[in-house]
Amino acid sequence: MNVQRRDYVLAAIVAAIAAMPAFGQTPTPAGGAQGAAAVPDFSGIWAHLTWPDFEPPPAGPGPVKNRSRRNGGGDTFQLVGDYTNPILKPQAAEVVKRHGDISLTGVPYPTPSNQCWPGGVPFVLWNIGMQMLQQPDHITILYSNDHEVRHVRLNQPHPANVTPSWYGDSVGHYEGDTLVIDTVGVKIGPYAMVDMYGTPYTPALHVVERYRLLDYEAAKVAEERGQRELTRIQRSDPGFARNPDYRGKGLQLEFTVEDEGVFTKPWSAAISYRRPLGEWREMACAETTSDPFSGRVFAVPHADKPDF
Repeated sequence: MNVQRRDYVLAAIVAAIAAMPAFGQTPTPAGGAQGAAAVPDFSGIWAHLTWPDFEPPPAGPGPVKNRSRRNGGGDTFQLVGDYTNPILKPQAAEVVKRHGDISLTGVPYPTPSNQCWPGGVPFVLWNIGMQMLQQPDHITILYSNDHEVRHVRLNQPHPANVTPSWYGDSVGHYEGDTLVIDTVGVKIGPYAMVDMYGTPYTPALHVVERYRLLDYEAAKVAEERGQRELTRIQRSDPGFARNPDYRGKGLQLEFTVEDEGVFTKPWSAAISYRRPLGEWREMACAETTSDPFSGRVFAVPHADKPDF
């Protein structure tokens, strides 16, 4: 080997060694800091312990809230949406008022959840339990009630012509420590609403969700601020009961909703997720004598002898 060729080979070896990570270090994936090593880990089961309201934003237009109050929070037995919220156009305000008038009679009005229908986005966010399965090009979100599932494609645009579906067309990407999900094309069914108060939507509905982890103290502050006037659910079910010993990070969801056919302006809301004690039990929306929330089994009418 001549001197010139020897020097070339040595230079190549040195360059290759210099490019290798030191022992114990993780190599940086292609794409820089936004590679796989930088993706935040949202895995595991999460729960938010408030119902039926979304948390309002620190400032600006917020969601429709319950006019009926009980013990300082929204009355979970009487859902009367605030139809005077300035985000509502007159026709939408009338729809919300009509649902509230039904609730004031003591009769629950039909919703996707109590009629066993897909909830759509953002209605589906009422679910107390949520689990996120992260893959390099796809995210699956599981919800605790009635096996509701959402699929999110990563780093892809919406198609030019979106075919409406129950949970819409959702695409996502990471912005540093935040997962951003953009959803359009939510199908309009017989019980179409964005919240528990019957607030309607049109084909123009557009929802943007932003998920990020917060350190324990920051998550506690955000939760206390957002849930100050909300009703907390007291549950013994380990899939929903808060883990009192958990001091890890919380998951904060902030989302924005716009629909020019219903709202006068975009509005925002939040949900504070924490780790529950364990896994949630299966809860299927179907005719049954067993209450999945309380575990009670109800008797059904029966005859001692056939009536035919």
